[in-house]
Amino acid sequence: MSQLQSLRGMVDLLPEQTRRWQAVEAVARDHFRRAGVEEIRTPLLEVTDLFARGIGEGTDVVGKEMYSFLDRGERSCTLRPEGTASVVRAAVQHGLLSQGAQKLWYTGPMFRYERPQAGRQRQFHQIGVECIGVSSARSDVEAIALAWDLLAALGVQGLELEINSLGTPEDRQHYRAQLVAWLQERQDQLDADSQERLSTNPLRILDSKNKATQALLADAPTLLEALSPESAQRFEQVQALLGQLAIPFRVNTRLVRGLDYYGHTAFEITSDQLGAQSTVCGGGRYDGLVEQLGGAATPAIGWALGMERLLLVLEAAAKANPEGPAAQLTAPTPPTVYLVNRGEAAEAAALGLARNLRQAGLAVELDGSGAAFGKQFKRADRCGAPWALVLGDGEVEQGQVRLKALRGDADEQTLAWADPTTDLPLLLNALQQR
Repeated sequence: MSQLQSLRGMVDLLPEQTRRWQAVEAVARDHFRRAGVEEIRTPLLEVTDLFARGIGEGTDVVGKEMYSFLDRGERSCTLRPEGTASVVRAAVQHGLLSQGAQKLWYTGPMFRYERPQAGRQRQFHQIGVECIGVSSARSDVEAIALAWDLLAALGVQGLELEINSLGTPEDRQHYRAQLVAWLQERQDQLDADSQERLSTNPLRILDSKNKATQALLADAPTLLEALSPESAQRFEQVQALLGQLAIPFRVNTRLVRGLDYYGHTAFEITSDQLGAQSTVCGGGRYDGLVEQLGGAATPAIGWALGMERLLLVLEAAAKANPEGPAAQLTAPTPPTVYLVNRGEAAEAAALGLARNLRQAGLAVELDGSGAAFGKQFKRADRCGAPWALVLGDGEVEQGQVRLKALRGDADEQTLAWADPTTDLPLLLNALQQR
């Protein structure tokens, strides 16, 4: 019988990787707590119409990449390809917006049928923030600062913020007409994907990765030139506030987001930690989305970062600076004690001793191999524990356990432990003082 394998683009997270993910999530959770951002959890599966209406039927995500199927009730369902639409749907459905502005964050898997590559799989994971019910330029900058400071706290180096304004729907419509007219005169110079987008979603051509198309676009009209005076003034306020916070940025007039709901401020945060600039976070303002999904007209801004790409960046940062925060974050957390034990009586006693120490708050790894003491000590040393407790049948008979330092040159001690009500506190005290 052939061995079963995971589907292409669906990747297992093994214990070492999971530990790193948990460390990132813990930093993010504390970061958001201090900013008054509350967690929300939404289903993996939604009605397809949520994303068709929210993301836009002309986008690559909806047109080519979604995992959609009919359920037993003949309803079209989709595994969520992004988090924003689900969060907005939940906020509308449960009346959260009647309680005032909402600052929400989420984490979890998303699904897109695209070519797997380093840092991006068909099942990928995001951490995202949605600030719903806020409209000012200041709220844009607060959202950007949340992302920037989180990445800095994680130890990501070489950060660069790129911003652009997509203006109002009227601004974009005006610009779209200018851009299409300009591109139609040069249609034969566009790559195949861009020629297709010319009639469906021409603004996405600005984000083309084709080098020839990028070179051609250098002379194209820009969205900034099409902004109304009010939109231009708003974008100037965003830049001024970023300057006040000393967050460096670069205006990128070609920056557009791949989802139709964005308007006004759009941004990406990149890092050169992998050698070339690599996007680790992106987002923007989406004032029309709540109304598109059945709620009242409500301003909002949000962003998301990809966990797979972020972990690659953190691994590179840890190698570049072994003493830096990224290295500390991705380093394993060793147990306080490794319990070496051998012999019939010792193995039975070690089980109870490990349990008592764990209940008292210590991290204890119990060796269950029954191997020779020498092999167990090698494993104890590899796991990084600073201390080993050694329990053999002789120690059990005498009601004792040996405490041996695995790091440093502290003298070995023999401690009593047989009666947990009287001896365990002494043992704990000896461990915790070292």
